[in-house]
Amino acid sequence: MATATSQTLRFRSPSLSLSSRLPLSSAFSVSVPPRRGASRPLVVLVSAGLDAKPTVLVAEKLGDAGLQLLKDFANVDCSYNLSTEELCTKISLCDALIVRSGTKVSREVFESSGGRLKVVGRAGVGIDNVDLAAATEHGCLVVNAPTANTVAAAEHGIALLAAMARNVAQADASVKAGKWQRNKYVGVSLVGKTLVVLGFGKVGSEVARRAKGLGMNVIAHDPYAPADRARAIGVELVSFDEAISSADFISLHMPLTAATSKILNDETFAKMKKGVRIVNVARGGVIDEDALVRALDSGIVAQAALDVFTEEPPPKDSKLILHELVTATPHLGASTMEAQEGVAIEIAEAVVGALKGELAATAVNAPMVPSEVLSELKPFVDLAEKLGRLAVQLVAGGSGVKTVKVTYATARAPDDLDTRLLRAMITKGLIEPISSVFVNLVNADFTAKQRGLRITEERVILDGSPENPLEFIQVQIANVESRFASAISDSGEIKVEGRVKDGIPHLTKVGSFDVDVSLEGSIILCRQVDQPGMIGKVGSVLGEENVNVSFMSVGRIAPRKQAVMAIGVDEQPSKEALKKIGDIPAVEEFVFLKL
Repeated sequence: MATATSQTLRFRSPSLSLSSRLPLSSAFSVSVPPRRGASRPLVVLVSAGLDAKPTVLVAEKLGDAGLQLLKDFANVDCSYNLSTEELCTKISLCDALIVRSGTKVSREVFESSGGRLKVVGRAGVGIDNVDLAAATEHGCLVVNAPTANTVAAAEHGIALLAAMARNVAQADASVKAGKWQRNKYVGVSLVGKTLVVLGFGKVGSEVARRAKGLGMNVIAHDPYAPADRARAIGVELVSFDEAISSADFISLHMPLTAATSKILNDETFAKMKKGVRIVNVARGGVIDEDALVRALDSGIVAQAALDVFTEEPPPKDSKLILHELVTATPHLGASTMEAQEGVAIEIAEAVVGALKGELAATAVNAPMVPSEVLSELKPFVDLAEKLGRLAVQLVAGGSGVKTVKVTYATARAPDDLDTRLLRAMITKGLIEPISSVFVNLVNADFTAKQRGLRITEERVILDGSPENPLEFIQVQIANVESRFASAISDSGEIKVEGRVKDGIPHLTKVGSFDVDVSLEGSIILCRQVDQPGMIGKVGSVLGEENVNVSFMSVGRIAPRKQAVMAIGVDEQPSKEALKKIGDIPAVEEFVFLKL
């Protein structure tokens, strides 16, 4: 007989110290209780020695307020414009390193530290210049400052919006060249125009507030933005295609991920109204820059105002930069005096807190985990992340994910199965596909709370041997629409369930349908009329496209009724292949899910 116990994820203060009850010594480990039988604790962060002040190397300019916070706690070495060799020489004497975007913190830097470097602080949001894998391997925590420059970036977005609409930069250059061309630089009004905000996070929502104040109609696309928060600002959340086809102006505020890379391209430009205007203060790579030049030349895009570029600084002969319809600034989104001071304080507080042994809310890399725990949980960790990725891809655009329930079926006692790592990986799967945040055990709860994501956990206690940590994991998302109606369970939630078989994660349930497909590569889900030959028809389409099928499983209600086919594929099918599958008469709906 199975019994269920449930709990709701409760968030602790990000500044909660884990070290206050540890015995003092020359060095100590910050840890959480181990799983029963584990020989070592789960190490989050190893602090600097307590018998002397730690040393913090500040490799790029930081605001005075942040420097003062550091100096009150540590010895501070401000050494700017270091070569890689100079940085590697200095780093073995430092407990923490603070950089902006100009210093590369490579594997060589971590190796040169000799294990002393415990914290790297990135004064800003992006961490492209820090080797996260190397940091984790060397036991070094990486923290950033994700909130302080929000208003500055939003204000710069609005500044570019207005400057573009009124040709400010071009008119200024013309006047300074001795010309007076009033007729050439007639602009367009913002009032009454539709602004589409792509990415409704901190910066995007602040841009929306300001644009509403200018009399603009604002709509947004962001699969994670809560609809009630958008409504409170007076913004409607819509699908991506509806957003770009409705826009007079588009303002980009999404992170650069695999899903958003070149999201504005020839195909998406073709769906826009002729004469649309585009602002980008997010990341350069979200726009296909060659496609943007073509769209400007054809008149699909009337103007563009860009603060970020795929390559920074861009080439001097860049067609995009030199285009007369483009207004360009050199990545100034966070460049206000107030923002720089705010970033300095935020990163200084994060670094000092980490050196004190506090759990860093802005940590962006994974903590160290005992090898025996990882060895046992590894297939379930993989399963947890992939179930999260599958579940969120089943959500229809504009729905807004707010409530997620995770169910673990296990024969182990509650104190013998720590689910925090599993919950963190589910959170990672839910959030990372459309976010620049790196989710791990350190920051998962904080990240979920930041996005208004409420995760509850339930355990189904099974009879039997506790040899395996889990029988299955189930993820349910409530109060959303689904891209694949069959994924909706009888109780109305999107539901996916998985098990580990022979060390490999398997998808075993979608909605109310039982399936069995290995979670490797990607998956196509089809709902069809249950009739002979369906597997062959779909398989033939994929075979003709040279797409290799790894697994195929069919779950049905009853013979000759409805069935759901789950197909594991090694390669992503072309749009033409997917269309052919959808055109098979017996196929009622289908969806492609990328793992």
